[in-house]
This record gives sequence, structure tokens and C-alpha cells, in this order.
Amino acid sequence: MKITRNTMNNQYCKVGAVKALNKEEYSITALEFLYQNFIEKANNIQYANTKLGDFFESKAQKLEKLLNEF
Repeated sequence: MKITRNTMNNQYCKVGAVKALNKEEYSITALEFLYQNFIEKANNIQYANTKLGDFFESKAQKLEKLLNEF
């Protein structure tokens, strides 16, 4: 029996790492959808006063800033 090696390239990323948002990659409609999604999650009572709620709020603020730059 011959064992072959998988030649897939290694991909290094941290769990939860995100790609930076920039204007060229997203339409305004998509950014507005993401913004509303994060706002709703941040305001969800389940995430209130938690680090995850703070994360959603910070993402919404970054998206809002990006939208204002358009």
C-alpha cells in the first residue's frame, strides 16, 4: 500500500480572524445589510452586557464609519 501526501497548501489564520473591510469589495447594499445585522445582534437581549455584544457593536460602528465614507 502506497501512502501519498496531500499537497494542499497550509493556511494560517487565527480562529475568529476576519478580513478587513474596504470599499472596493462590498456594495453599499451589502454593507447596510451587515450593519443592520450587527446592530440587531448587539441589541439582542441575549448578548446584552457581554463581550460578544460589545464585539457586535464595534463591528456595527466600523461598518457605519465605512458607510459614511461612501
